[in-house]
Amino acid sequence: MSYHRESYGGGHGGHGGHGGAAHLASIYGSEQDKVNCSFYLKIGACRHGERCSRKHIKPQFSQTIVVQNMYQNPAHNPALTSNPHLRPADAPPLDLNPKSNMSDQELAEYFDQFYEDVYCELVKFGNLLEMHVCDNVGDHLIGNVYARYDWEEEAQAAVEALNTRWYAGRPLFAELSPVTDFREACCRQNDMGECNRGGFCNFMHLRQPSRSLRRQLQQQAKVERKLNPDPREEERRKEMEMFGGGGGGGYGDRFNGGDDRGSGGGWRPSRDRESSPRRY
Repeated sequence: MSYHRESYGGGHGGHGGHGGAAHLASIYGSEQDKVNCSFYLKIGACRHGERCSRKHIKPQFSQTIVVQNMYQNPAHNPALTSNPHLRPADAPPLDLNPKSNMSDQELAEYFDQFYEDVYCELVKFGNLLEMHVCDNVGDHLIGNVYARYDWEEEAQAAVEALNTRWYAGRPLFAELSPVTDFREACCRQNDMGECNRGGFCNFMHLRQPSRSLRRQLQQQAKVERKLNPDPREEERRKEMEMFGGGGGGGYGDRFNGGDDRGSGGGWRPSRDRESSPRRY
């Protein structure tokens, strides 16, 4: 059975004995941890980037990957940046919730198109448990796509493959992510419609696909998993039965998404959308 592992860096010295080590372990990744960046460990991104005063320890093994800045929300100005080093001195104040000339229905259809396209590609690398798309506008989170797989080997294969690929005329940048619990990474205030930081919040604001699309993708994944079962899942099921536990979780597996890659830099979705005026 595969378990999530993270690289924790070097061990601590003998000062304080076991009590000191236990204390350091108890505060690891929390606000009290003055060495490691809690934002990076929870969200896989930090607004300070490489200039952060705390360590960003990238995992050597993880079930989660992030594809940075992949989703291009048409509601966002492409020139928009929250980085004070890149903004002109006379730039107008940032809009916390930028709008678009497209209607809400058009924006929803545009996102569904993107979501299905990417999901159908990511699921080819293994049992895709969950996929999330950030709708933040801060530079460190804008357009990030997160995917969590059942096995670390699947996540590693996805990272290696995606880093040789382009989408919509732009190269992809993927890496393993330390995020393990998206409930901790998401903004609870935004979920309740009360976040006053808008798109510049440092916690994830996730954009959701339509329920019908999500249901369709899950159903396709379940069918394909039955037709092409992973031998590791059977081994895990036997282990769980042996110890009196339940079956494995998650949804998604390899199913026939569009794999016809054009010269325009993006793969084609599972149904032909080349005639869509919003295709990018």
